[in-house]
Amino acid sequence: PRHGSLAFLPKKRCKLGRGKIKAFPKDDPSKKPHLTGFIGFKAGMTHVIRDVEKPGSKLHLKETSEAVTIIETPPMTVVGCIGYVNTPNGIKGFKTIWAKHVNDGFKKRIVRNWYKQKKTLAFSKLGVKYGNEGELEKAKNLMKKYCTSVRAICHTQMVVENKKRIRGVQSKKDPIMELQVNGGSISDKIDWIVSKFEQDVRVADVFQKDEMLDCIVITKGHGMKGVTSRWHTKKLPRKTHKGLRKVACIGAWHPARVAYSVARAGQKGYHHRTEINKKVYRMGDKSDLKNTGTTEADIAPKSINPMGGFPLYGYVKNDFVMIKGCCGGPKRRMITLRKSLLSSCATRAAMEKINLRLIDTSSKK
Repeated sequence: PRHGSLAFLPKKRCKLGRGKIKAFPKDDPSKKPHLTGFIGFKAGMTHVIRDVEKPGSKLHLKETSEAVTIIETPPMTVVGCIGYVNTPNGIKGFKTIWAKHVNDGFKKRIVRNWYKQKKTLAFSKLGVKYGNEGELEKAKNLMKKYCTSVRAICHTQMVVENKKRIRGVQSKKDPIMELQVNGGSISDKIDWIVSKFEQDVRVADVFQKDEMLDCIVITKGHGMKGVTSRWHTKKLPRKTHKGLRKVACIGAWHPARVAYSVARAGQKGYHHRTEINKKVYRMGDKSDLKNTGTTEADIAPKSINPMGGFPLYGYVKNDFVMIKGCCGGPKRRMITLRKSLLSSCATRAAMEKINLRLIDTSSKK
């Protein structure tokens, strides 16, 4: 019998080291302009005890214990606006507007051999061009006339005032991402993005508690693996000659080739994966970090951090999102959060209000 899904072929290492948003939610012009995604970093997992509101279920009005994942989400800075037009071959980038000032972490990600370059040159011409009101208005009017969708170019500042924002994450280069702006007309979207230039956008501006979101991640890498681990094929009997963690027959004599559908050894993990409909259990605020672990039943002031911090990560010191269950990737890996593609608000799981009784902050080491 068939083992493993062929839908995920080819099982190769992902080229891009972060989750890429390949589809954005459907636009609704009746809403106000808003971002449809955010960047976070996986801190670790813990468990919560909560009340269940599910009439008809045996758990209704009882307490249950559930695993949760903490994703640290430092503020993102908006530095650009890119407009797209429809063509017979799909959407195509039409024009990009840049902010007058961009920080060094952003330049490091873009400029090659940053340590050799003259630091003042990078983005200086673009800053002068779009710092001019006339040029900026000219570019905006052109985009408003032709563009069919607009995205904001955002990045997370990894280093602020010569200090790492997240101690556990080693990179000093800022992760950059295009995030589509939904809501309002094209003109409203462009004006909204330009008004946000050089300003911070927080995760609370994008997601709310009890909302469903999608996690786009690069899974944990496991390197070269055989068929038993990679495809979960059945092991052969104990006395099998030349090993038993193999596929017994990889095909007929003719056609004299190995079919693509036959399980073979190779790369396992570090693949691009999207998990849909993760429920947000709590939104953490940096300004009130000391009370992010408290609940109505557990009123002692405590933060979300377990004693001694999260293993292999450290302490969460910024805004964070707590989602139900697990999400792909190891600790410290970048997680792309996206507003749900599905109109899942009709399901019971999506509509349920979450009332946390206890958040476990005992040591995880």
